[in-house]
Amino acid sequence: MTNRPVLRLIVVGLMFLIVVESKKVDPYKVLGVDKSASQREIQKAFHKLSLQYHPDKNKNKGAQEKFAEINNAYDILSDEQKRKNYDLYGDETGTPGYSDFTSGGPGHSGFNFRPGGWENMGGQQGSKSFSFSFGGPSSGKPSSSGFGFNDIFSSIFGGGMGGGGSQFGGFSSSSGSQHGTGRSSKSMQSVNAQFYRKEIVDNGMTWLLFAYTSNLKGIQHYESLVDEVATSLQGALKIGSINCESDASFCMELSVYPRREPKIFVYSYASSDKGSLTEYDGNLDVKSLKSFCQDHLPRFSSRINLENWDAASEFGTLPKVLLLSTKKSTPVIWRALSGLYRKRFVFYNAEVRDVSDPSVRKLGVDSLPAVVGWLSNGEKQILKSGISVKDLKSAVQEISSLLDKFDKKNKKAASGKRDNTETVEESIPLLTSSNFHDICSEKVPVCFIGVSRSSSNRDKLQKILQSVSQKSFSRRQSFTSGSRDSVSYALLDASKQQSFLNALNKSGLKSAEKILVAYKPKRGTYATSEGEITEETAEGFISSVLNGDVQFSKARWKPTVN
Repeated sequence: MTNRPVLRLIVVGLMFLIVVESKKVDPYKVLGVDKSASQREIQKAFHKLSLQYHPDKNKNKGAQEKFAEINNAYDILSDEQKRKNYDLYGDETGTPGYSDFTSGGPGHSGFNFRPGGWENMGGQQGSKSFSFSFGGPSSGKPSSSGFGFNDIFSSIFGGGMGGGGSQFGGFSSSSGSQHGTGRSSKSMQSVNAQFYRKEIVDNGMTWLLFAYTSNLKGIQHYESLVDEVATSLQGALKIGSINCESDASFCMELSVYPRREPKIFVYSYASSDKGSLTEYDGNLDVKSLKSFCQDHLPRFSSRINLENWDAASEFGTLPKVLLLSTKKSTPVIWRALSGLYRKRFVFYNAEVRDVSDPSVRKLGVDSLPAVVGWLSNGEKQILKSGISVKDLKSAVQEISSLLDKFDKKNKKAASGKRDNTETVEESIPLLTSSNFHDICSEKVPVCFIGVSRSSSNRDKLQKILQSVSQKSFSRRQSFTSGSRDSVSYALLDASKQQSFLNALNKSGLKSAEKILVAYKPKRGTYATSEGEITEETAEGFISSVLNGDVQFSKARWKPTVN
């Protein structure tokens, strides 16, 4: 009988806690989103609130519990199955009844009560039990209701219940941190030592990496931040997570092991041709992290002034590609591509006003933005003009396809192999208004031009010049040496480019079916071969020109090509 007041006090106290602590919290209301909200909207809401209530940023009373509540809400709504269960049953586990979802985190409290879900207790038929939990990392710490589970027991039994959880009859108390779940996003690539060395190191792509252990706080916040930045720069970088709990030695090797909170790193090529890891230590917001990532995108594209730039003067073994746009700085897409293709192309970019710019017209570009390329043999091609894409990812894919095709064509030209679909002019280029100033620029001492009026004669000149140009004496224009004492070769369709011949003060040129012209752009002088053109006579003419044994005449005016 003496125990009845005590038991009554226990029952009253416990029932009071049950009523107060089991208040159901709607995860949609916690994040402030509608039930029809998309995953993107949920992610944005979570990110905004987690920034506002993050314990490292918000020291106000209740901020830590609010932060945990936000994490719990996001944990339910970001998981399709849990969200579906909650929408159907009011419970993310999928069991009809009162919701498990209650105020959580440090000072976590909860209450389970499911009709039909009773458990027999002590093997006695008809005995029923229910369970609830209170407390946090410190079992004697007051709960959100103002007092803790241990307050009752300490007043009766003279002590706390101890850490980690205990049981009394059918009741149980538990503690645990709700700072993080230890999981990584489904969209985030799991990175281990093997993947890192095979797929990341020296592959040209920028990676945003998230290192964590499951016991660290704020995992979901960091994860959401990385996801959102990666979405905005999709195509320019990739994301990955490193579990330093299961791969501790790998994290130690990279010096990325997180101690107090998760860490964010960028693997980039911003400072050199070799990739390296750089830790992010800025503010935990999308704008700051995105800016950091953009600063660490590759910088292998040279910014040039198109008016003062000549592709022929840039020597090297690799083909060249130039992006023309109205951007005041190198576009993100071009920087990303310059990393991926840095070993296959030399990258340039230039800001231009519009297509009316003389330097743009000289290249033969009719719409912007445009990509222009030069094969290793000096031949210019417009890869694409008037580029239009819907997003960064599709832009990277489209231009990557163009670069791959151009690289393949360059390899064929370099090896002497020819694709049946390619025209014969690709080895010895046909002069046009777009390439004339490149092939016969003033920096080229002599430009040898095979002039013809029919396709059959053009084919013959093509074979003759291609053969002669390969011989060492002819000193064909070379991009592998720094010598300016080089020559170039081209073909000219006289039936379409009569203006070029009109500039030369020599009778008989206008009606000739096939001639070979040596033109010195800087001096504005020219010489022509006499008689039938064969490989032998062409070789003799070119050799005499290079030896200074041929008399040159002054042109009427500077030749042009339409």
